[in-house]
This record gives sequence, C-alpha cells and structure tokens, in this order.
Amino acid sequence: MPARTAVVASRIGLHARPASLVSLAAAGTGVPVVIEAHGRSVNAASILGILSLDVNHGDEVVVSADDPAAVDALIALLERDLTED
Repeated sequence: MPARTAVVASRIGLHARPASLVSLAAAGTGVPVVIEAHGRSVNAASILGILSLDVNHGDEVVVSADDPAAVDALIALLERDLTED
C-alpha cells in the first residue's frame, strides 16, 4: 500500500474545518484511505477518527491507500493551510 508523509500546514492543525475537508476528500477517492499520527491510524474518511488523532500544526502524518493518486490528493490538502480557503 503506497504511503507518504506530510507535515500539516493548517495553522489550527487537523481540527474543525481542515479535518472536515480532509475526510470529505478521502471519502471522495472511492478507496479506503488511512491516516496515521502519534502512533495511531484511522480511516481518513472519518472526521471523528481524524479529530481523535489530535494533530496540530507542524505535526507529521502518514497517508496510505491502494491508489497512489488518492495518497497524492490527500498529501496536497494536508500541505496547505486549509483555514484560509
């Protein structure tokens, strides 16, 4: 399963709006996507799962999925400040 690491750029981390945008994007890929942080992994399509990771600005996360394009799309989101859109 392809995996890549990203540093979370959103100034509030993966809370509220950024978590929602990431979970919606993951759900839209059509394949299971996993996000890992702080030694825990969750379904990236689950906003509650993402929130439970307690990811802050500058934390590293690992995204994995069977589809490299899905991984790339999520990495691109995570590396943007999603609080500005």
